[in-house]
Amino acid sequence: MSRIRDEVRRRIPRLTMSLVITVIFLVISFVIQQTQDLLPLSQINVPGIGQNLSSLIMIITVLIAVIFLIRALSDALFLGDILTDIIVHRLGIIEERSPKRAARELIYIIVIILIVTAATPIIGTFVEGDFGFGIQSLITYVALAIIIILIYDIGRTLYRVIELKVGSLAEKLSNIVEEENEG
Repeated sequence: MSRIRDEVRRRIPRLTMSLVITVIFLVISFVIQQTQDLLPLSQINVPGIGQNLSSLIMIITVLIAVIFLIRALSDALFLGDILTDIIVHRLGIIEERSPKRAARELIYIIVIILIVTAATPIIGTFVEGDFGFGIQSLITYVALAIIIILIYDIGRTLYRVIELKVGSLAEKLSNIVEEENEG
């Protein structure tokens, strides 16, 4: 638990800084794009590339922003795994890694879709106007978020099951090769 806590403490500031730097470089790129005609940099052509200097600077700033965004996404995926574990545990799903769990979560998804599909028109008849539409939208988005979390957890579960099966198959094949080489 301490290892996960330390990893979270390390990744949250790094995620925040990566997102801030991404936004800064995207703003710089946007400013360069909007002021391209005003800056004297647009008059300078870079030999061999065929672009003016302001376009080249804009492309470089977007590339730097993409690099920091990818770094932020890797941190967000790690934190998303932890958050998914917490949410799945809070939903009362037993912590097992099997195809049964994936099938159970698929049933949960179907039930959520059926309940939301049935509930939204009913709520629309009781509550009219913008407030009713807001409640319908809220229910739909909450259900969508839960479904996305469950689909992600199904993918993780199936990945781990397949990883274990492939690992055991590789172990068996390596044992067979070792026996043939010895005998």
